[in-house]
Amino acid sequence: MTIATLRDLYIDQLQDIHSADSQARAVTVKLAEAAENPHLDSALHAGVEGIERGMEAVASILARHDAAPREGHCEAMAGLVREAQHHAVDSDISDAGVRDAMIIAQYQRMTHYAIAVYGSLVAFAQRLGYEDDAATLEACLSRTRDGDKHLSEIATRDVNRQAA
Repeated sequence: MTIATLRDLYIDQLQDIHSADSQARAVTVKLAEAAENPHLDSALHAGVEGIERGMEAVASILARHDAAPREGHCEAMAGLVREAQHHAVDSDISDAGVRDAMIIAQYQRMTHYAIAVYGSLVAFAQRLGYEDDAATLEACLSRTRDGDKHLSEIATRDVNRQAA
């Protein structure tokens, strides 16, 4: 698709976040399986549910604009997923606390990408006058930020102390 207008960019970025969320969801399931801390495990499972809600919301917005989720992969998220897989799932970390700290670090990298994209999408939707879209995307952004904050709390309260 040629991007010539802000609407074109908006649709492209909706497709990007849908792809990114799909990839993040798959590795987040693996991160949850690798987590030892029960609070972290619970938060990651909630993250999977949140990612799925975001994907549903984005797919609904795309449908309203006569567009569909993109078949290809978001290359930025693909790199973050590879890093999460390599450093937190496949790596040889013998200490459970250290592994949990790595899981949080890797998950938050993916989350921060999503925050950046959702933030841009909210701004685009508002400029284009798509107020319903903007409200839906703002809710996705808020949930993503809340999840990131919750992971930071788990890290500082429990995991980093155990890892040290």
